[in-house]
Formats: sequence, structure tokens, C-alpha cells
Amino acid sequence: FLSIYRIIIRRSLIGYCAKGKHKRYAVFIGGGNNMQMLYEEMESSLASIYEVVGYFDIAPNATFSSQCLYLGNPDGFADFMSGKTDIKHIFCSLSMDQGRYNVSITNYCENHLLYFHGVPNVSKEFPRRIWHSMVGNMPILNLRYEPLSKMENRLLKRLFDIMLSGIFLITIFPLIYFIVGIIIKLTSPGPIFFTQKRTGLNGVEFKCYKFRSMKVNEEADSKQATVNDPRKTRFGDFLRRSNIDELPQFINVFKGDMSIVGPRPHMLAHTEIYARLIDKYMVRHFIKPGVTGWAQTHGFRGETKELSQMEGRVKADIWYMEHWTLLLDLYIIYKTIANIILGEKNAY
Repeated sequence: FLSIYRIIIRRSLIGYCAKGKHKRYAVFIGGGNNMQMLYEEMESSLASIYEVVGYFDIAPNATFSSQCLYLGNPDGFADFMSGKTDIKHIFCSLSMDQGRYNVSITNYCENHLLYFHGVPNVSKEFPRRIWHSMVGNMPILNLRYEPLSKMENRLLKRLFDIMLSGIFLITIFPLIYFIVGIIIKLTSPGPIFFTQKRTGLNGVEFKCYKFRSMKVNEEADSKQATVNDPRKTRFGDFLRRSNIDELPQFINVFKGDMSIVGPRPHMLAHTEIYARLIDKYMVRHFIKPGVTGWAQTHGFRGETKELSQMEGRVKADIWYMEHWTLLLDLYIIYKTIANIILGEKNAY
């Protein structure tokens, strides 16, 4: 049964990719023989989803395919990529004496939501542990292992999200909305929902829903809530401590903007600030944000007064991304419910 399942999935993917859909644009760094082989694999395979824009190298390689454009010296990589939002995949294979480029290129990729793939002959120059994958018959090295990069895992997580959020939205949520909505309207002027643009999967903005727990104010999109925040309403304080204010985000989950479990989405102003201050901060956006997450159930919830607190949250989010399983999601949901029942000191 497992063999039949894999054959069906493989043939389905080959047929889908052969139609030219879901193309991913890529850039090569290095023009050696192994990159020429990789280029031929990508061009010849019906299952290839990559389209190579061109390659960077110290000098043009006369033996490299003339159909692949020479883009210049690797020093010009960052300038070339500036503004190129459609190119997401970087394949790097520089010789040993050109290894000085590796660290700057990998850092640029991780801080600008680019997927970095190292072609094996530069493995000794990589700054961290790496993981192996294949493109046709060519081995590829990736900076990190991501279970959710596999289509079957993304599908499983999405089905889980739709099922749980759908059941919640048609059963319990209407009653909660009716009761909470009436109290919000009676205790404070303004809308029932508070909506805010936040950073989602691959850095894409989305509108996040919450029950309004504060008075309508101009600092809502730039200032975090504090323990004795004067903007909070009396009923809003209860909503935040009980986590009820987060329940409308199940609408985001059902729509596909969020997942039930994942890194908490940050307001746009904070994403812009922390992307400059914290190395690899943007890595957390390779997966969908969540209503709850590993970081929130392990002491990284609420206001981040110190930069080290946000660094800890980012490390926890990346750990979750690299260790995802459905059982881990169920454990995090259990921990979240337990924390709600027992109370959290950082819930305000």
C-alpha cells in the first residue's frame, strides 16, 4: 500500500509539473561542471519546477550552457536580488578558493526570505549543519530540515486546521461571539473585532482578527500591550488573560492565512524592526503563523521588554519549524489549554 501510494503521488506530481504550473524561479551561484549538470537536470526533467534566470561566477564559463545568462560576479548578488520578489531559490556551488562568499550569501538569503540550496562540493564551507535532498539525480544541500516542505505534510496540517477550525466556527464560536460581542458593545464604544495587518507566510501581509480588548487608539499598530496598559478596557483585560480575544483567529485559520499551531504573527512595524536587529528573524516566516505555538507554551508569551526575549522566541519558532509533526501540534494544543486553565503570568 505504501509503494502504491508513493507511485500515485509521484506520477501525479510529474503530470502536474509537466503542465508548466507552479514554476519556481532560481539563480545559480557558480558555473562549474556540477552546476552545468544541475542545469541540465532542471531543463530535461518533466518533473522539474525550476526555471533558472542565470548564474553568477568570477568570470563567464565558456563550457556552461549558453541558454543560461551570465549575471556577473558574486559580489553583485545582493544588488541584483534587490526588488526581485519572484526569485526565491538560490543554488550555490562555489569552489574552495571562493568560499568567502558563502557566509554573506547564506545570511542574505535567510534575512530576505530566500531558499538557499548548496550543491555538495561546498559542504565544508557551510556555517552550520546541512540537510540533503535531490533534484532529479543531483544531490542538493539545504541549510535546515523542514518537514513542512513536503507536500504531504503541508496537506495533512491543512486538513487538520480546516477540520478543527470548521468544527469550532460552526458550533462554539457563534455563542461566544454573541455573548462577547454584546459585552464589548455595552462596555466600550467601537467595533467588536479588532483587525490588524500582520506578517504571514513568506512575509505576505494578512488581516488578523481579534476580539477588541482595548479602547480605539492610534498606537494599536505600533505599541505592544503592557501589564497595566491604560488602553485596555475592563472587560478587555479579562479577554486577554483568558485568551478569548484570540478566538476570532480561527477565521484566519479556516481562510488559510494562519494555522492553529505556528509562530505567532507580529505586527508589521515589529517585523520591520526585528528583521534588522535579530539575525535569522525572517526564517520564522517560512511557515504559516499560528493561533498558538511552541514559543508561547514555553515561556515566550506577552510583551518583549528585552531583545533577548524576542531572540528566544525566534529560536523556539525555528526549532518548531525544524521538528514539526502532527503529534507535536497536538501536544502544543494540549499545553495551551492547560495554560489557560492554570493561568499564565505573561497573559495580559
